Amino acid sequence: MTRHLCLKMQLVARWSKLAGAGVILSLLVTTLALAHYMVFYSEQVQRQIFAITKEVDLLKQEQAMPALVLNRYRNSICYIIGIYDVAFPHQRPIKRTRISGTGFLVAADLVATNRHVAEPWYKDPDSDALVAEGARPTLEKLLAYFPDSPAPVNLIPTEVSPDTDLALLRMKTKPEVSVEPLPLSSEKPKAGELVAVVGYPMGVLGMVAKAPSSVYARLTQQAHPADDQGTATELATLSLIRPSATCGHLGDVVGDRLIYDAPTAHGASGGPVFNSHGEVLGINTAFIDGFAGGGLGIVSEALKPLILEAQRKSNRRVGSPAPAR
Repeated sequence: MTRHLCLKMQLVARWSKLAGAGVILSLLVTTLALAHYMVFYSEQVQRQIFAITKEVDLLKQEQAMPALVLNRYRNSICYIIGIYDVAFPHQRPIKRTRISGTGFLVAADLVATNRHVAEPWYKDPDSDALVAEGARPTLEKLLAYFPDSPAPVNLIPTEVSPDTDLALLRMKTKPEVSVEPLPLSSEKPKAGELVAVVGYPMGVLGMVAKAPSSVYARLTQQAHPADDQGTATELATLSLIRPSATCGHLGDVVGDRLIYDAPTAHGASGGPVFNSHGEVLGINTAFIDGFAGGGLGIVSEALKPLILEAQRKSNRRVGSPAPAR
């Protein structure tokens, strides 16, 4: 009886140990499962936090972009004014037209703009008709007014694109303020991204309209016609040559064409179109009247061959030997 009781007690002790081991094993498995879940959940949370932080940073960057480009690059974006004539040989001009536009620095002495600003007769039906009859267009003057620089800079066309409405102008003198070339984007533009168009919509009329009240009253009473050099020079003297920025989104990208809804107007032709990184994505070219989403531009990539060619010609000119006398 005593032996049977001892065996029974030994069995109970063994079962207790096995049960305890089972409980410990179960707890261990549960702990490992919970730890795995917590690690997995923690990684998910970290990924979500990273994605949200990235989106917030992008929103902050987009909101700050217009102020960034205006404050940092304003002085490198110029207002262009000019006059061109169309005349038959040895005769007085039968057409004399004032033009205005926008340009921006892309190299030490190179200003990018539209071809129809550098060569105002480009795709002008009236001028084309006269040229077809033997008349010749001539650029009488082309000047650039840079913000905070009281004196205009003389410009001469140096490169025009045969395929797109783009051109480069060379500055014959330097502006009286520090200017730096604008960075051109190397990324392919994508529909939907934020853009800012910077320029001089409505030319001097637009700048006079946003001048202080006393200046506005005085300038509007003067006899200067729209886009007259006299008004532009007075605005420059008063440090009122200041570009405007409008924001919107790319509606579409078709080949080298950009379509966006940032508002624009006459006088803003040739202005830079910035992306959210503060880089020049394109060059403002035209707008479709009556369509709010009808701003048209050309991708900045199309400027790069013109810049390389202009610099190559400049280097060749500098390195050429002096003529024998």
